[in-house]
Amino acid sequence: MKDVLFPVLSFLTDMGAEYGEIRVEKTNKTLITTRDGLVEAVTSAMEAGAGIRVLVNGAWGFSVSNSLQRENLKKAAESAFKMARASSKNIKEPVKLAEVKAVEDRVGSLAKKDPTQVDISEKLSNLLEIDKLSFAYDPRIKSVTIRYADISTLETLATTEGTYIEQRKDYVWNYCWVTGEGDGIMASARDELGTHGYELFDLEPPEKIANRVCKRVVQQLEAKTPKGGRFPAIIGTDIVGVLAHEALGHLCEADLTLAGSIIMGKLGQKIASEAVTIYDDALMEEGFGYIKYDDEGVPGQKTVLIEKGVLVGLMHDRETAAKMGVEPTGNARAQDFRVPPIIRMRNTCFERGDYSFEELLEGIKFGYYLEAFRGGQANLDGTFTVGVQSAFEIVNGEVGEPIRNLGISGNTLETLMMVDACGKDFGLECGRCGKGQSAFVSSGGPHLRVKEITIGGY
Repeated sequence: MKDVLFPVLSFLTDMGAEYGEIRVEKTNKTLITTRDGLVEAVTSAMEAGAGIRVLVNGAWGFSVSNSLQRENLKKAAESAFKMARASSKNIKEPVKLAEVKAVEDRVGSLAKKDPTQVDISEKLSNLLEIDKLSFAYDPRIKSVTIRYADISTLETLATTEGTYIEQRKDYVWNYCWVTGEGDGIMASARDELGTHGYELFDLEPPEKIANRVCKRVVQQLEAKTPKGGRFPAIIGTDIVGVLAHEALGHLCEADLTLAGSIIMGKLGQKIASEAVTIYDDALMEEGFGYIKYDDEGVPGQKTVLIEKGVLVGLMHDRETAAKMGVEPTGNARAQDFRVPPIIRMRNTCFERGDYSFEELLEGIKFGYYLEAFRGGQANLDGTFTVGVQSAFEIVNGEVGEPIRNLGISGNTLETLMMVDACGKDFGLECGRCGKGQSAFVSSGGPHLRVKEITIGGY
């Protein structure tokens, strides 16, 4: 593509652009939905296009082309240039970009089994097997919905600074939602998995998926409701990931920090207990958020956000890095070529500690073990709520009876101050993050113990 893209970039430079980039994507995707033994929808598509972003007099312009012919790309580039030039007359603060070295590289896929080479019949068979095994697990299982996607993209980035990168990105994602009913009680559970290739169903065969999600549904049908109030708790790796991503991670995305998140102005300050270290790592290959380069061509890296309780870093693109006088961290990601990149997380995790699970339980006379989450949300003021789909009482240092309809809530910084021990295990959850655009991410960490957290219904 060099012979097509660089002449278009030279055209932009000749017109007076300060900076220009072209992101070309060629994508194959399969989307499947099944419900209660029936195939509801199957979509298989191939698409190609380019997103062109241009900086003129401190203002951005962005345009899209569904054609990769040079003349059509040139027209889209000219449109983006004119848009930027017009916008520059009304901006209060001109955009500046942190300097980066030009890169030329080609990055292959991490997939061990190319999803584009797997027949659609095999994909449908695996999903319907999960459905069948779920209904066979227990007569109280009443509904099973499965959503599957595989997306394989060859992405090319070329910039006026001389960067030229080709990256192959593969994502295979599977989501189950199972509901059950018994003795007038309704319960539901989710199961979400992701890998870089179709090896997902080798690592997590249908029987394992069905048993795991249905066990949680049945457990809730037989469980009791929680006591409300403030209690000590052990937080499972699944929920630890939610706290790392939702409760803390978004606050540390520099665009949201500058927009007024509660950590604004707190760099270098202690905002958590000394037991807490949190990072966002682009180079964790087992993570769904692995990227060798972001969508601005910045190399991926491990960015420490909190180190032993102290806020030491934020996640940046080139624009916020220049604004705050730091190096970009490789967090600029776009959902696809139709939208410009924004600051997004990759793999956001708590660092391991040195406690065994049994040691974390010691000393808790009464509390809760929060094993797996159902859903949640967080706000820029630091408040959060998380629904828990698998939880147990802790009584005299032992895991006790299961609990249903449990939720936790609180303030992020107060909760991080309450962490007094971290396990030496580690779990990683794969999923999607929405921030105006969708992105595949991972989050996780070890089991954590908090001195107390607000427990309620959900």
